[in-house]
This record gives sequence, structure tokens and C-alpha cells, in this order.
Amino acid sequence: MTAQTDSAADLALELRGIDKSFGAVRANKHIDLKVEKGTIHGIVGENGAGKSTLMSIIYGFYQADKGDIFVDGQKLQIKDSKTAISAGIGMVHQHFMLIQNFTAIENVVLGAESGNLIDDSLKKARAEMEHLAKEYGLEVPLDTPVEELAVGYQQRIEILKALYRGAKILILDEPTGVLTPQETEHLFKVLQSLKEQGTTVILITHKLREIMAATDNVSVMRQGEMVAHVRTQDTSREQLAELMVGRKVLLRVEKGASTVGDVKLSMDHVSLTDHMGVKRLKDVSLNVRAGEIVGIAGVSGNGQSELLEALAGIRAINEGEIDLNGHKVTADHRLSPSEVRKVGVGHIPEDRHRMGLINAFPAYEAFVLGYHRSPEYNGKIQMKQKSMIDDCAEKMERWDVRPQDPYLKTANFSGGNQQKLVIAREVEQNPDVLLIGQPTRGVDIGAIESIHKRILDMRAAGKAILLVSVELDEIRSLADRILVMFDGIIVGEVPADKADERTLGLMMANIVPEEVKALQAEETA
Repeated sequence: MTAQTDSAADLALELRGIDKSFGAVRANKHIDLKVEKGTIHGIVGENGAGKSTLMSIIYGFYQADKGDIFVDGQKLQIKDSKTAISAGIGMVHQHFMLIQNFTAIENVVLGAESGNLIDDSLKKARAEMEHLAKEYGLEVPLDTPVEELAVGYQQRIEILKALYRGAKILILDEPTGVLTPQETEHLFKVLQSLKEQGTTVILITHKLREIMAATDNVSVMRQGEMVAHVRTQDTSREQLAELMVGRKVLLRVEKGASTVGDVKLSMDHVSLTDHMGVKRLKDVSLNVRAGEIVGIAGVSGNGQSELLEALAGIRAINEGEIDLNGHKVTADHRLSPSEVRKVGVGHIPEDRHRMGLINAFPAYEAFVLGYHRSPEYNGKIQMKQKSMIDDCAEKMERWDVRPQDPYLKTANFSGGNQQKLVIAREVEQNPDVLLIGQPTRGVDIGAIESIHKRILDMRAAGKAILLVSVELDEIRSLADRILVMFDGIIVGEVPADKADERTLGLMMANIVPEEVKALQAEETA
């Protein structure tokens, strides 16, 4: 399957036979790629498919073991990022590379100063920034420190940095992960404007809906190889998912009706202040009933993590009251994480590496973390190793964890299989309440399907589930009710069947439901 042009004159970038290995791991295997000038070219693939390695080679972070790179038809040795920038290649990384206490314009100029006086560089940059802002819709408060700017503005600064350095080929790595839907929509308008002005854009994303909306061509990688090149208009999300995984994938799990029971989890006017004195939760109230999934939506960093950690016993609250399956928690009476588990609450943390696993442990030890004092695993003198191993092996088979090897170090499993280990550990304890943070973060599209089915199985079994995710598609697919958080506040609640992306996006920007309705009424008038 191919949609590659053969004319070198039409190509902004061409890769021929790119190979890259890290020890015994072959990350890129004879990669061929042609990117047409003035187009938006998507690169998709599961985690570990080799996308980031390939982009790092183009940008000069790595050097290929074999193969050739052509920019505008000229063969180049890209030995470092300085060479790439000189060749007109810019890159906006997933995690922004900005100095937080510098202003926007200072970040743009940094490393690209001209002359001996910084004032001359800033004056020149200001004129160029104002031109770029007008031409591409990249308006930014140039004299505001980055730390005071919203994430969407910070991303614009990264794009301006690349354009200021003369980028004609712009690589964006997972650019929408921290944006609201409205910010994402604006980003795509910017990319379209760049394309119309002749800039070539390479877009790396796992969000197939965005690939379909924004790109002209798509290349698919699987296990280090380039397996397909297609015109976007000639493909579909389902076909791209199948190419990525190598089998048919159900992108949306059907959610049947559920019988809702009693309230199993509630928060009543809860506030939480962190160790820096910053108020992270502000008068939060919510409840979750047996047999329902309540989703928490919002841009990352708006209090969702603190909310989960307060419920899991990791953080102490300052005000209000929590009820966990009939057990009260207040500022003066808290439950430890182990006590939270004992009252029937399971916790799948947002960051499996920081909180869910110990990478040096074999799978059978990782599988009992938090439950290691259970009589099933803990003897009078020492741990019951055989019970731990046998139980882990049984659960690995049931949850399709690959490879099914209880002795394999946790670090040696893929992200999706690590996540299955964590989810299986919590679900198999049969909790009445399940706290879930970012269930499919860093997980391959094939494993997402399996994880979503398991979560809905818990709902069908009458469990009360609180789900935090930055993925709106995931929240809308799984949740019965959706709460939106902004700056530690619950902005509002929307039934999942009425939660369109625009409504949620406006609420994520702290526009309350009543204002959302007013805006929508104005638009339809």
C-alpha cells in the first residue's frame, strides 16, 4: 500500500534505508519515507514502533547506522540538531523546552542571538514575531514570563522558535496531549496556514481522529518498520488501527445499560493544599454510585491527580469530608493507602512507573504490591513465593499479559502489558470502589481495547468507578456522567450522552455550563 510521490523535486524530505539499533534492539529497520513539500504528513504507530527514534534521526539527536537523508533533494549528513536547524528542520517536542521564568520573546531568541547586544536581538525578534503572529495566527504575549502563560500559548512559542530559526520542515511530536479541544482546533488552523505558506509539517500522534482531520498523507510504522503509506482521504481510522496493530481493532467499546445502586464514594466540600501552600482542590463535591462510571475531564494539572491521591490515602485533605465505601475521612481522621484498600477501594495510579510498579521486581512480586500482607501471600516467617508465582501466572493468562512469564522483570514488559499487570492486580482484589487514573496512558492501541472492556466489565459487576483521563474520547466512551475540572474546581457536570467535544472543551477552559449554553444559543441564532 503506497501513496508516495516519485518526483524528487516535489519532496521536502526523503529517507532511504534508515537503520538504527541500540545494542540488540533494532529500533528502525530499513525505513523509506517521502514527505511532499507543502503538505501535512502524519506518522502513526504503537509505542515502540520506532517513530520517535526516526524523528530524532531527522533532527540530529541520533545518527542512523545506515541509510541516507535528503532535504530538498540534497543528500545531508545530519550530525546534530544545529545541522538540522541549518537545513531548515524544526521540531516541537512533546515536553516543551522552555525556560519558565524567561519571557516568551526571550525564549524565542535564546540560542539565536545576533550581534553583541541582546537588545538588538530582541528588537529584531520582536518585529519578526509580530509578522509571524499576523501571518499564521500565532499571537503570544511576548513580554509575559512563560510560567504565567497557558499551555496553548507555550506551544505557540515553541512553534515560533522553530519558524524564527527558518524552519521549512516542522516536526510536531504528540502536540495535542496537553491542549483543550479549542486549543487543538486552533493548532490545526495554524498548521493549515503554515502549509498554505509552503511549510511542510510532520505530525506524530496516536490520536487517529486528529490524523484524519489534519493530514494529507499518513505513514504507518509497526515494530520498527514502515508498513504503509496512504493518502488520508483514501483511508479510515479503522484501517489505520489495523495497520498499526496487525489485526482488526475495535476503536469504541459498546457500553450497555447498567443498574445503578447506592453511593459508594463521595466528597463533600473537600479542599487540599500542597506542601508549597498552593490550594490544589477547592471545595470539591462529588459522588459515585455502584454500577456507574463517573469521568473526570480536564487539561492535565488542574487538580485531577491530587483528587485521586486524596481518595487513595496518599494525600491528606485540609477541609471537608470523604466517604469511602461507608468509611469517613476528614482532615483530622485520615486513612493510609493500606487502610483504603482494606475498606474495599482499589487504586490504579496515573503513573504506573512512579506509583504502580517497581521495575527491578519480577512480575510476581510487582503483582502483589500493596497486597503483600494478605494471608494468601504472607506466611508467618516469609512470603509464600509459590503462591505468589502461581497466582501471578494464572492472572497473566486471564488478562493476556505477554509474555506470560512471572519471573520476567517488570521493566522488560511493554507499556501496555505493564498497565495490564497493574489493572489486573487491583481488579482481581474485587474492590467495591475503583479509582482509575489515565488507564491507557502510553498504551498501545490494541491493549486499549482490552483495558476498556475490563473497565466496563467492572461497571457491569456493580462496582463504583471514578475515572480520570485527559483523553476526551476515552471519557466519552466509558463514563456515564462527566465532571470537568479547572484549577482545582469542579466546573460542572454533563451526562455522557450529551457531552459533545465543544461543550467539554469550553468547560475545560473554565466556562461554566450556563455560559456554554448561552454561547451555543448565540452561535445558532
